[in-house]
Amino acid sequence: MRNLGIVALGAAAALTLAGCATTGGDAASEEGAEIRVWLVGTDTPDAARELLVETFEEEHPGSTLVIEEQSWDGLVDRLTTSLSGSDSPDVVEVGNTQAPAFTSAGAFMDLTDHYEELGGDDLLPGFVEVGSYDEKFYAAPLYSGSSLVFYKKDAFAASGIEVPTTLDQYVDQAIQLANDNPGKSGVWWPGQNWYAALPYIWEAGGEVAVPDGEEWDAQLSSPESIEGLEMVQKVMTEASRAPKDANESNPQVGFCDGTSLQLAAPAWVKWSILAPEDAETPGCPDQEENLGVYALPGADGDAAQVFAGGSNIGISANTKHPELALDALKIILSDEFQTIYGENGLVPAKLSLGDTVGTDEVAQAISAAAGNAKLTPASPKWADVEAAGILQDLFVNIAQGGDVAQLAEEADQQIEDILNG
Repeated sequence: MRNLGIVALGAAAALTLAGCATTGGDAASEEGAEIRVWLVGTDTPDAARELLVETFEEEHPGSTLVIEEQSWDGLVDRLTTSLSGSDSPDVVEVGNTQAPAFTSAGAFMDLTDHYEELGGDDLLPGFVEVGSYDEKFYAAPLYSGSSLVFYKKDAFAASGIEVPTTLDQYVDQAIQLANDNPGKSGVWWPGQNWYAALPYIWEAGGEVAVPDGEEWDAQLSSPESIEGLEMVQKVMTEASRAPKDANESNPQVGFCDGTSLQLAAPAWVKWSILAPEDAETPGCPDQEENLGVYALPGADGDAAQVFAGGSNIGISANTKHPELALDALKIILSDEFQTIYGENGLVPAKLSLGDTVGTDEVAQAISAAAGNAKLTPASPKWADVEAAGILQDLFVNIAQGGDVAQLAEEADQQIEDILNG
């Protein structure tokens, strides 16, 4: 999912749908229909939205397509209600970590027979995995965006440092920046931002949770994970001046006001930093020349394994117009539509379009990060773990200097209670 929390799902049965639609209808008989597409947030560029509407309505005279923009806050709660009702939207975007909850509950139409025409093996494999359930394909990739590190070039120059090549060097330099600039963050890291902690766990050889037969084994308390978590605590307590209990919303604010000298954030945050000063959430376009970016380095000098943020997209099982909804989805996954994502700094849904992100500094960092990106555990109940705030609470407590081993053991038990409940 995007780097925002979600509302509790409740029982998966709340999403179970009766009388699910099939793709057996005749699109020609649906003339005059309105197709509703839910896109979340502002990441899908206007050019892509216009292409979707214009292409669909040209291909289906008399029918219309309406894009209804949703916010990430409360999305799961709204989808749970809308997808199970008679007034369901037709095509919906969900965060990638939310997808298993919906695919496993029957909320999406089965797209298995359309896998090849939607992109087949050219689709991002990790996103196909979380969009599938019980060997059936329900939700396609929409886009991805790996985490990058944004930094102020003048701060690096003043401290006499260069782009780090290992994770240890990154940590040391972040602490140096904080020490050289009292009151400022060498890397901005609010306590609730658990996404930023995953690379430290993975680079140390740890995992959050892994399948163990029919159940899940939470592993935050393993020796490898503890090593990564201790490094996380070092950065949070020595390099970051961000509030220990805050979330990761609007990371560009500190960068623009000069209190954050570095921040690890999804690639799309570049556009938040460079947003016009009169935008609803202002950026600092005057800082473009001073904005540097690189892929977070790993333990051995390669790009670190980072969380692959992004979205999946599927068709409601309760759509009244399955054929038209499928045609809309085909446009969304077309090369023309997906290329617009690439040109705007997001990783397209198709592997073959990876080079559309360009060749500039940001594009190179995206490419390096995407090659090692990972997803959260592909459990239908993972969204419940996020909704319960287990990881948010864990890292707030770590940021506040708590006992890492004890906190990790407690979090493991809570995670297993949900995943295996």
